[in-house]
Amino acid sequence: MCNPLVWLAALGPLALIGTSVLPAASSRGGVASIRNASTAAALLNLCVALASTLATVLNGTSSTPLAGVRGIGLSLYLDSLSVTMFCLVSFIGVIVVAYSRNYLHGDPHQARFMRLLCRTLGAVLLVILSGNLFAFAIAWIATSLGLHALLLFYPERPAARLAARKEIVVSRLGDLCLFAAVAILYRHFGDLEYARLFEGTDVLRAANAFPTDLHVVALLLVCTALLKSAQFPLHGWLIEVMETPTPVSALLHAGIINAGGFLILRFSHVIAPSLPSLEVLLLIGGFTALFGSIVMLTQTSIKASLAYSTIAQMGFMMLECGLAAFPAALLHIVAHSLYKAHAFLSSGSVIDIARASWTPSPGGKPHPARLVFAISSVLAVAIVAGRLFGITVADQPGVFALAAVVLLGLVHLVAKGIDERPSFYVVGRTIVAAAFVAVVYFALQLTVERIYAGALPMTDALRNPFGIGVVVLVVLSFAAVTFLQGLAPSESGTIRWQAFYAHVSNGFYVNTLANRLVLRFWPTGRART
Repeated sequence: MCNPLVWLAALGPLALIGTSVLPAASSRGGVASIRNASTAAALLNLCVALASTLATVLNGTSSTPLAGVRGIGLSLYLDSLSVTMFCLVSFIGVIVVAYSRNYLHGDPHQARFMRLLCRTLGAVLLVILSGNLFAFAIAWIATSLGLHALLLFYPERPAARLAARKEIVVSRLGDLCLFAAVAILYRHFGDLEYARLFEGTDVLRAANAFPTDLHVVALLLVCTALLKSAQFPLHGWLIEVMETPTPVSALLHAGIINAGGFLILRFSHVIAPSLPSLEVLLLIGGFTALFGSIVMLTQTSIKASLAYSTIAQMGFMMLECGLAAFPAALLHIVAHSLYKAHAFLSSGSVIDIARASWTPSPGGKPHPARLVFAISSVLAVAIVAGRLFGITVADQPGVFALAAVVLLGLVHLVAKGIDERPSFYVVGRTIVAAAFVAVVYFALQLTVERIYAGALPMTDALRNPFGIGVVVLVVLSFAAVTFLQGLAPSESGTIRWQAFYAHVSNGFYVNTLANRLVLRFWPTGRART
């Protein structure tokens, strides 16, 4: 439904972008004015997001008329997916802007940082609100350029320049894939408006006549999303963004990095009918999730550990999309964004948190049989809870896989309760907690499926044994990682374990090879003072 009033949703992003073009301020009063303007723009944007959500709940999906010609121009599109992401990014934006006021207080370049932050945040919001693929692509590039400027906020740091150069190479590859997809879609449909694209692809899917060029489009969109989401082996730039201020890390890991997942969800009507595209997401996402999770456990830097955690979470998200569990992927985006923003902004207090949560060891040694029992228990809980909600591996594999991995986090609590000092009370309480987590998780999944039924394709049952095999392999792989993590304290003194630990902590040297390649063709040069 076309509704010119939807243009009001653009007030929030435009306020942020307007703040970014304010003249540079050198005096103390000028810097304070930019800080206040940034905060006011972020708050206004959040209010606009909440109002847009209310309007969508009352009126359903709506869009604006195209401000352009022949399907190319600017338009906005509001549905349950876009307003959810609009509120999510706007809320995180308010937190990050408010945090930046104090974090960079006294920095001579705080005004420039606040302007860059607002510009990047505004570009991300335009990606979410765009109503046609052309506007989406322009906002997509603007987001990348804004992130590049933030990564170079301290240009005198060689590591920051290296990360920015790797990011811009990966982003330009993604841009090429995106514009190729835009060109093919425009040639096929003669239009780039979302409503017409989704309607056309749904008709082709229902007729089981999905043409080859649309399979190519789906693969190009998948490549764009994988490149944006720091998937293996082009993940190294995300690890090295720690040279930027902490608010940049929070916005990047909680908002910008999710753009790849949002792209898959936004164009899920185009991607879902393409089985080769889903298989690419399945394989690369699953491997990246496993890789990031293993390396994360060996990092001594809290921010490096969080970066590898983000890589793993993005892999999970792509895995869920590859299994056509799009509602599960959306729930994952929301949960990960909120968690990761809090994790980065509170990373400076991690030592105090660790000290406060320390408890004495019960003195028991981990036993392989006990670990196997603990892993089997939590997986059994996942299977039973899923059955209660009518969810099985074959019907909704992505939902079940994520539930199993989430519950594996409780394995060590069960294992500690049955070490050399058995405590059936601890074991029983942990199993009850696992059951509660599983029930809440599956209830949330069903709720999300119903709310977003019109915006996202429903989760499909697996169409071949390959998908079931991948799901089983993913769950067993993470069970094996949990098993090895439980045995690590008793094996840490052996030479083989130490050698393996060294290789894992360096990410199997994939990023080292990427750095050498980049520095060979694009050296960072001497640091500027």
